[in-house]
Amino acid sequence: MTHPLSLLPAPSAVVPQLETPDLLLRGPRITDLPEFASMAADPDFYRYVGAKPQTEEDAWRRLLAQQGHWTLLGYGAWSVEEKATGRFIGTVGFFDFQRDLTPSIKGTLEAGWALAPRIHGRGYASQAVEAALQWADAHFPTARMTCIIDPDNVASLKVASKFGFQEIARTTYHDGPVLLLERSKGNK
Repeated sequence: MTHPLSLLPAPSAVVPQLETPDLLLRGPRITDLPEFASMAADPDFYRYVGAKPQTEEDAWRRLLAQQGHWTLLGYGAWSVEEKATGRFIGTVGFFDFQRDLTPSIKGTLEAGWALAPRIHGRGYASQAVEAALQWADAHFPTARMTCIIDPDNVASLKVASKFGFQEIARTTYHDGPVLLLERSKGNK
């Protein structure tokens, strides 16, 4: 079924398209919503992202936030599409959510990635993060780059380490423990 909003003109903010051997990183589309909502409701996904199932409404707000970042800040998150299938498999990019977090990361490029559990273990997160970081390094070379990760999310911590993110603090966000990491300038 075609979503009624898919008949509207495309958003005005241009999201650059990036490619890796297996992935297409592109702007969010309304047609991503069903796959995004399914992914967000999967326990293997949300256990590290809020620890509770996310609704279609939550997924919709995240898609809107992706586009809003590009429109307001000139950066944001890409929808990640698997080239072989053409399916939406997650998001990767940069945010400034104005998080109520100590120490503060407001005003930093907060890197983030979330991929569907069904494709974990294929190296897609590394491909997507590397492409996004290369883009950010070219467009925001002096920006401070951070990320927050659940301390039990071993796979994401490995990806973060691979690309030069190092722990700078242990803190709490929304009543749960998180590690705050920063990417050192020497790893760009």
